[in-house]
Amino acid sequence: MRIVVTGRSGQVTRALQDRAGEQLEVVAVGRPEFDLGAQLDPTALFERLRPDVIVNAAAYTAVDKAEDDRDAALAINSFGAGLAARAAARIGAPIIQLSTDYVFDGAASRPYTEDDPTAPINFYGRSKLAGEAAVRVATSNHVILRTSWVYAPEGHNFLRTMLRLAGDRDEIRVVADQHGTPTSALDLAAAIERVAGNLVAHPDEPSLRGLFHLTNSGATTWAGFAAEIFAMSAARGGPCARVIPIAASDYPTPARRPMRSQLDNAKIAQSHGVRLSDWREALQTVMERLASNSEFNLCIRAGLPQPFEKLEARKR
Repeated sequence: MRIVVTGRSGQVTRALQDRAGEQLEVVAVGRPEFDLGAQLDPTALFERLRPDVIVNAAAYTAVDKAEDDRDAALAINSFGAGLAARAAARIGAPIIQLSTDYVFDGAASRPYTEDDPTAPINFYGRSKLAGEAAVRVATSNHVILRTSWVYAPEGHNFLRTMLRLAGDRDEIRVVADQHGTPTSALDLAAAIERVAGNLVAHPDEPSLRGLFHLTNSGATTWAGFAAEIFAMSAARGGPCARVIPIAASDYPTPARRPMRSQLDNAKIAQSHGVRLSDWREALQTVMERLASNSEFNLCIRAGLPQPFEKLEARKR
C-alpha cells in the first residue's frame, strides 16, 4: 500500500514514515511542490505519485497566532483541505483528513461523540471545522479523524517543551483545569495505517467512511500530563521539575481553549477495529524512544543537542 501524506515535517508524517516497510510505502510531500497555503492544485502531483490513500496532515497549527493570521489559517486548514480532497477525488483515491478536538466548545461533561454539535471557541478550531466541511463537499470517499493533544519524540509539542523547560527550571506552572487526552503520534500513525488498509480493502463500504474520533484512551489535564512526563523522565535519569497547577485564567492566551475536550472513540473501534492504548502507556513508549537517543535533542544550546544528564547537571 502506498500512502501519500502531506506536511513533510509534521509529527504524524514522521511517525508514518517510521512505519514504512515491505507492506507500506509512505511518500511525504511538502513545499515547494505541495503548498496548500499558496492554493496550488495538487492533482498533477497526486497523479504522478499514484497513491492508494492520501493522508492530509498538512495544517496551520499555531492556535494563538491563528487569531490574527486568519487568512493563512483558512488557506491551509479550510481551502487547502478542500483542494487536497478534490484532487483525491479526481484520481479516485480515498483521503484521510486530520482534524481536532478544538471544534468543540468544551462545555460538555462527558466525552464528545461524532454526533455532538460543534461550536469552536477559537479561530483555529473554526478553520479546521471549515476544512471538514470542504472535504465532505469534495468527495464521499473520505475519513475525517478528529484527534487531540498530539505529541511525538520529534517536532514541536508539549512533551518536548516541558522537558526543555525542566532543563532550566525547578518549578513549572501548568494549566490544571483544561481536560483532554494526550495522543501519541506513534499510535495515531499505526491507526491511520489500519484505517487506510480498510479503505483500500473495502472500496465500497460506506460504514468505513465519514467522521471518526481517534485519541488514546483516558483523560487528564495539562498539569497532569506534565507531572507524568516528569515522573517518567526522572525514572530514566532525565530532566524533571515540580508542577505548579494553575487555572487557565491565570495564563491568558490570545485563543481560548475548550475546558473539556475528551473524545469518544467508540465509533472507530466498531467500524475499523481501532482501539488505542491508555495515554500513560503511550507516553511510556514515546519516552523510551527519547531515552534511547545517546544525544537527547530536546534542549538545543549553540546548535548542539544535549543529552538527559547534561540537562540535569546544568540545572543543578
